[in-house]
Amino acid sequence: MNILLIQLKRIGDLILTTPAIAAVRKKFPRANISLIISAGCRELLPAITGLDRIFIARGKVTDTASWFSVAARRFDYCLDFTRNDRSAFLTLLSGAKKRITADHPRQRAKIRALSYNELVDCPIRLVHTVDYHLALLAPLGIRAASAVVRLNLPVAAVERARRILDDAEVRSEFVLLHPGSARAEKFWEPERWAALISWATEHNLSPVLTGGNSPLEQTHIARIKSHARHPFVDLSGQVDLLTLAALIQRARLLTTVDSAPMHLAVATQTPQVVLFGPTNPLHWHPRFTPAIILQAGHPAPVTQFSPKQKPVPMNLISTEQVIDAMKALLAAGPGLPNERTHSTES
Repeated sequence: MNILLIQLKRIGDLILTTPAIAAVRKKFPRANISLIISAGCRELLPAITGLDRIFIARGKVTDTASWFSVAARRFDYCLDFTRNDRSAFLTLLSGAKKRITADHPRQRAKIRALSYNELVDCPIRLVHTVDYHLALLAPLGIRAASAVVRLNLPVAAVERARRILDDAEVRSEFVLLHPGSARAEKFWEPERWAALISWATEHNLSPVLTGGNSPLEQTHIARIKSHARHPFVDLSGQVDLLTLAALIQRARLLTTVDSAPMHLAVATQTPQVVLFGPTNPLHWHPRFTPAIILQAGHPAPVTQFSPKQKPVPMNLISTEQVIDAMKALLAAGPGLPNERTHSTES
């Protein structure tokens, strides 16, 4: 059996597709499973198991050879997790007997209607992203699959993380702070990140800061540095994705905004404090990891989520809220299970 999976979104989306990949592999242990991803997610591939072949969508003319290969493979099933024009084209190109995606008015439009012959009734706005991905597996006879997110970190990444910490002379337990994002509206106030650095230092925890190397993130990190009153280890722009995952795995605690490291912490079972404002935690919140979720405009940690949540400025999350959340997770001890309720409000 040949099965094609299409996930062309970002790193976080791909991480949250791993339960679906695992469920397909468990159901069809002898199948040939292929995955198409965007070029920006390529770094994650060594940590994903259960796949036989990868196609990279770079959006360039050089993709042509790959798409001829897709068209020639005679797939039995094609599952499109992305639901955009490019993924619809690739679904049609696969020639699969069953071409599956979620039911949506745009999928019923004339052009896209040609791409799919099975639409799954799934209330995307009302469910977590993992549950949406798993719902698409129903036509394959897969139901009630595990929603646990797992990554198999390569030994090389784990060793790189160890060397980096040794070179930075991080000898004690450390908290990892990840303030960056590709979207500036997710940024929390620089002086508040600096306050977390001070608090960690004063409580004998080494603060380690990570982030991307884009001008946007580096400008944000420079502002944090300008407010910092205590030294910290700055690894921003210096580590690849899987080494970052290995650093998160070794951390006593992660504090981050809604970004890829949140999903890496889920996969590595690292306790974390996550700050949400412009995005809705209903779709993205950590599910099976010790986590405290702070949502701007809410005075207490959030454990129930509404699909009607509107974007809220990040500065409505106070420094005290974040420190209290960090204290709570540190007091609970490392690695304690905390499967959160993920109900919705109408």
